[in-house]
Amino acid sequence: MPSDGGDAERAPRFSLGALSEDDAREVLAWRYPAPYDFYNADQDPEDAALFLDPAFRQRHLIAARDGRGVLRGFFEFHALADAVEIGLGLRPQDTGQGLGAAFLATGLAWARERYAPDLPRLYVAEFNERAVKVYMAGGFRVVGRETRQLLGRSWPFLVMERPL
Repeated sequence: MPSDGGDAERAPRFSLGALSEDDAREVLAWRYPAPYDFYNADQDPEDAALFLDPAFRQRHLIAARDGRGVLRGFFEFHALADAVEIGLGLRPQDTGQGLGAAFLATGLAWARERYAPDLPRLYVAEFNERAVKVYMAGGFRVVGRETRQLLGRSWPFLVMERPL
């Protein structure tokens, strides 16, 4: 992937593994600044309950740690009939720091090993231009738009897929 001045070289390597209950509680406590506060995981009680459900965590959630073992983010994977739906989140202090490309590549490599040859698909809030830029640089393309009801209001989302 293209680099914008060496970000990939400075970015930590991520290792992926089980997301523990302590990790889940940490993610639920993350606070993103506006307008990204939309992503605060504890805002939706149903989402919060999923993070705390051991069976859901084991099937769908993966922790991303740096070389020191610090939780830096998470991935959520759902195998569908025609694709692998990917959700992801970097901890708030890591967003906007040039880590997105390396983080995304790590998750895609993990998904490719486990779900190949399924098509990776993700949904991103249309206003999240930083994430859209990272996904486009990572080979994703917008294939549709949909409106989702979250937190008591309608939000426009982009549907993005990455051709194999």
